[in-house]
Amino acid sequence: MNEILWIAAFAAMLLGLLGVFLPLLPGVPLLYGGMLLAAWLDDFARIGVPTLIVLAVLTLAAWLGETLASVWGVKRAGASGMAIAGAGVGALFGLFFGLPGLILGPILGAVGGEYLARRDQRRAARAGVAAGIGFLVAIVAKLAIAVTMLAVFVFAWFA
Repeated sequence: MNEILWIAAFAAMLLGLLGVFLPLLPGVPLLYGGMLLAAWLDDFARIGVPTLIVLAVLTLAAWLGETLASVWGVKRAGASGMAIAGAGVGALFGLFFGLPGLILGPILGAVGGEYLARRDQRRAARAGVAAGIGFLVAIVAKLAIAVTMLAVFVFAWFA
């Protein structure tokens, strides 16, 4: 039974890393779950509570960053409040349409919100591009956090 749990811990970590790039998987939370399971299986001998707290804070930072990235990108571009709200609503609706929805939802939401607010196609397109850039920034940030989490975990495990 213990071997199956170890396999599950490593599978969760691997799926977590894949989830950084595949929006359908909750990447960083899966990575943390695998690390938590591995720590528990080892009776917290190598990975203790302080390390798990650091990893949990990094997980929360990744989640917040991912959630706010498109909205931040739109706001940074000087778009209207409607475009910012549209990016947020688009991200939520995008969840129901798989990978294309997750990528296009915030972009289309920002475009629609900005167009409704200002009736300017050029500004609406700019808001959409900003939402797309925000999405890319989120992926890079999640990757950096995931690599940091792995480094903390491996260092604590072998230190």
